[in-house]
Amino acid sequence: MKKEVNMSIRQQKRIFVLSFILIAAFALTSCQKKEQPVATVKKIQVITTLFPLYDFAKNIGQDKAEIVLLLPPGVEPHSFEPKPDDIVRINKADLFIYTGKYMEPWAADILKGLDNKNLMVVDSSRGISLLKEKGEHEHKHGEKHDEMDPHFWLDFVNAQKMVDHILEGLVKKDPAHKDLYSRNVEQFKSKLNDLDLKFKGTLSRCKKKIFIHAGHFAFGYLAKRYGLQYVSAYGFSPDAEPSPKKLIELIKTLKKHGLGHIYYEELITPRVAETISRETGASLLMLHGAHNLTKDEFEKGVTFISLMEGNLKSLEAGLQCQ
Repeated sequence: MKKEVNMSIRQQKRIFVLSFILIAAFALTSCQKKEQPVATVKKIQVITTLFPLYDFAKNIGQDKAEIVLLLPPGVEPHSFEPKPDDIVRINKADLFIYTGKYMEPWAADILKGLDNKNLMVVDSSRGISLLKEKGEHEHKHGEKHDEMDPHFWLDFVNAQKMVDHILEGLVKKDPAHKDLYSRNVEQFKSKLNDLDLKFKGTLSRCKKKIFIHAGHFAFGYLAKRYGLQYVSAYGFSPDAEPSPKKLIELIKTLKKHGLGHIYYEELITPRVAETISRETGASLLMLHGAHNLTKDEFEKGVTFISLMEGNLKSLEAGLQCQ
C-alpha cells in the first residue's frame, strides 16, 4: 500500500514537471513569434497629377498601390507649378501618371531632369483624339488662337481609355497582381459605361440643348458626346476675365434661348456668373470639371462618379429635362 502511494506521488510529480516544461516551451515559442518582424510588402508608388487620374488609379490599385495626388486640395491645376518637394516625390515614384502636355506643360522639363531611371511615365491622353477649343476667345496680350482642349476625361469613353493606360502601367510595374488589377478595371469601366448611359438617357429628354458656362472652356467633350451646344465665358485659362463685349454676348444668348440658369465652376469665385445672374435673373448652378477637390470634398471621400452624377442633376435642371 505504501509502495502504491509512493508510486502515485512520483507519477504526480512527473506529470507536474512535464506540464511545467510544456507550458514553458509554449510561452517561449509565443514570445519568439511575437518578436519576429512582420514581413511588409512594398506597395507600388504612384503619383497622379489631377483628381480623375487619382480616383481612377485608386479604383484599380486599391490596397496594392500607394496613390498620391500631386495637387494640394483646393488648388486650381491650370496654374499649378510643382515645388521642389513635389519633384522629389516624383523622382522616388514607380509610376507618374499625367494627362499630357496641354494640361501639364511643366511635366516634360521636370521628367527630363529626374535621375530615377526606373520611373514609368503614363501619358493618359495617348490615343485620344483631342478637340480644338471652339470659337474665338481672348487670351493674354489680346491674342486669339485655337488651343487643344485637355479636358478629355469629361467624355466617359475617353475616361475608359485613360483607365486602360493606368492598368497597363500598373501591370508592367507589378505583374504579380495583373489579374486583380484587370478585374478592378472591368468593374470600374462598367460604372463609367453606366454613367454614360445615364447621361445619354437623361439629356436626350431635355427641352433646351444649349448651356451657358460662366467659366473657362472645360465642357467641350461632354457637350459633343451628348449633342449639346456649349458656350463659355472664356478660354482655357480660369484666371482670365471676359471682356464687357463677351459678357453682353452671353447675356443676349441666355435671353434668346430662354435659359433660367447660368453655370459656374468649382474652385473659382463665381463673379462672372453672379454678374450675369444680376442682369438676367438666372439662377446659379455648378458644373464640376473634376480637375481637383476642395479639402472638404477630399475628406468626405468624393469620387469622380459622384461628381459627374451631381453634374447630371445640374444639367437636368438647367436644360429642363423631362
